[in-house]
Amino acid sequence: MTKQELQQEALTRAVAGITASNYPAIYVGFAALGIAEEDIRPRENVFTFNAWKALGRHVKRGEHGIRVATVRDCVRKERDEQTGQEQDKHYSIPWSATVFHVSQTEPDST
Repeated sequence: MTKQELQQEALTRAVAGITASNYPAIYVGFAALGIAEEDIRPRENVFTFNAWKALGRHVKRGEHGIRVATVRDCVRKERDEQTGQEQDKHYSIPWSATVFHVSQTEPDST
């Protein structure tokens, strides 16, 4: 997977996600960094490093994000013992990600 594909996938996951379970951690974490609650809008101005790259922005040097729990969808090839054919087996694994507020980013210079 290319860098651009990885970044675009991160953005797609961030925008299309349906869970709001990390919202409390996001609000508390960014409020502790001095960002006003009304300025915190998950899935609008809070994204991962790679999602920001896909949006043409980069995280400023020295910025610290907020760690959130997430789930990553995976695919593994498995051979069916009865037919002998390979099939895709879909499964999810727990994962963590670090998100950054838009105020912690700046436009890419390229």
